[in-house]
Amino acid sequence: MNFNQTFLNKLSEAKKIVFFTGAGISAESGIPTFRGKDGIWNKLKPEELANFNAFMRNPQMVWEWYNHRKKIIHEAKPNAGHIAISEMQNLFDEVTVVTQNIDNLHRRAGSKNVFELHGNIERNYCIDCRTFYNEELDFSSGVPKCKCGGLIRPDVVWFGEYLPQDQFSGGEKASVLSDMFFVVGTSAVVYPAAGLVYAAKQAGSYIVEVNIEETEISSSCDESFFGEAGKILPEIVNQIKKLKLR
Repeated sequence: MNFNQTFLNKLSEAKKIVFFTGAGISAESGIPTFRGKDGIWNKLKPEELANFNAFMRNPQMVWEWYNHRKKIIHEAKPNAGHIAISEMQNLFDEVTVVTQNIDNLHRRAGSKNVFELHGNIERNYCIDCRTFYNEELDFSSGVPKCKCGGLIRPDVVWFGEYLPQDQFSGGEKASVLSDMFFVVGTSAVVYPAAGLVYAAKQAGSYIVEVNIEETEISSSCDESFFGEAGKILPEIVNQIKKLKLR
């Protein structure tokens, strides 16, 4: 892959990098996307499963779906794209991952500074007392309950719920302070998360898109690379290493 000189100059000068990632990067690990042409939403109606009212009506059904998703995620492994992002921690002063994914693959790949805008499927909490449960839950007696008697739910953001304020604020701060902002595997159409792209651009960050195909934000990006993140990002890592050796 050939990189233009402007991109190379920005890479060599950058100190603070943000990777804003979506389902596309995890699709390369075999995790179905929600909004792609072959996404899991085509098989199941999200409004029937991913909202609080549905959980209260039929927590068993919702948990069966999430346990199915957890099985897929547990069998998946971080791909070359996740690993490349993790490697960049050693090449820049500050690398931040702001992800819309709930699959924990960035952390499993070794990324340290991760803001999870939509939660993490590995965590759970009681809907009454907010006690967190990170260990494997016991479903032998039905839907798991907290010691206080409240139902335990996945720590993910459902339709109609707000993003976790600490995660969004942390991601927003990193975005506006970044020198380069990579948009990876997302069409960036879901707000307020998608607003981070424009916040970074307005603050002067150099916006780089890595997606399978052109998206709605392509025209707003300074640079766009179309193809698999698992192929493009490792090439960028190799290019950075060459620049650092000069």
